[in-house]
Amino acid sequence: MDITILGIESSCDDTSAAVLRNNVLLSNVIASQQVHVKYGGVIPELASRAHQQNIIPVIDTALKEAAVTIDDIDAIAFTRGPGLLGSLLVGVSFAKGLSLAKDIPLVEVNHLQGHILSHFIDMPDRQLPHPEFPFLCLLVSGGHTQIVRVESPEKMEIVGTTIDDAAGEAFDKCAKVMGLPYPGGPVIDKLAKEGNPSGFKFAKPHVADFNYSFSGLKTSFLYSLRDHVAEDPDFIEKNKADLCASLQHTIISILMDKLVKAAKHYKIKDIAIAGGVSANSGLRNAIEEEGRKRGWRTFLPEFKFTTDNAAMIAMAGYFRYQDNRFSTLDVAPAARSEDL
Repeated sequence: MDITILGIESSCDDTSAAVLRNNVLLSNVIASQQVHVKYGGVIPELASRAHQQNIIPVIDTALKEAAVTIDDIDAIAFTRGPGLLGSLLVGVSFAKGLSLAKDIPLVEVNHLQGHILSHFIDMPDRQLPHPEFPFLCLLVSGGHTQIVRVESPEKMEIVGTTIDDAAGEAFDKCAKVMGLPYPGGPVIDKLAKEGNPSGFKFAKPHVADFNYSFSGLKTSFLYSLRDHVAEDPDFIEKNKADLCASLQHTIISILMDKLVKAAKHYKIKDIAIAGGVSANSGLRNAIEEEGRKRGWRTFLPEFKFTTDNAAMIAMAGYFRYQDNRFSTLDVAPAARSEDL
């Protein structure tokens, strides 16, 4: 029997709704918020207000694009967390209201697990490559950088994580110092293609096990800029491409070193990446190159599944629906992963 899931995602600054039939995506609608660009980061209060404005038209559009009605929906999957509490509250509250009004079961989803399980989505006209369990996933999303050992859709173990800043935060903070627009990661990626990745040397951390650290790299980058700018006020503008290329090369090297060690340790050759930074061209190339060298099967998400989206929430919800893991109406949003 076919299972049709409505997914709702509102963890940060994108309001998204998607419809999934089994694991085939019928629609995926995203309303982005441009209001945060001028502030150089997401303003939580503005984000939650925009979600309130966007959520009804986004869900309505997703249903229409999927050619279904709300009465065709078997379950509502929603992001419970982690994320901005005010933003999550909008999505969770709407999902509960819709569930109560239409007597549709609720399925809560961990946003980070949604990113990982996006690798199991298929399109109406084609089947995408799926990893086999167990696999390793390098998750680089927002304030999270993790290596996750995925045994099944419901059994995941974080084997490595950042002890301070995440990779995405390092990109954004360093970009801000160089006067680049927010979000900084895509801009650095674009400029890096024009620069020399060996132009500058920045500190690389020495952290135990499979854990990450990016605060030392960020500090090294900032002090290097300060010293150079003191001698030449136009230093950043003259060397922007090389700075971006060197910074990106260093971050990717840090990410890949621990991923390679984890793959060797667990003897796993199905390797995936997920999250916003998985759209970075340098990281995608590095994963594929390492895969050819080490005999990995590598899985890179389509670009539309790298950012926050409801398709991945619906996918995770589909797996939980199959296991009868339903939520009650007293469920509350959780800003932190440890509270889920």
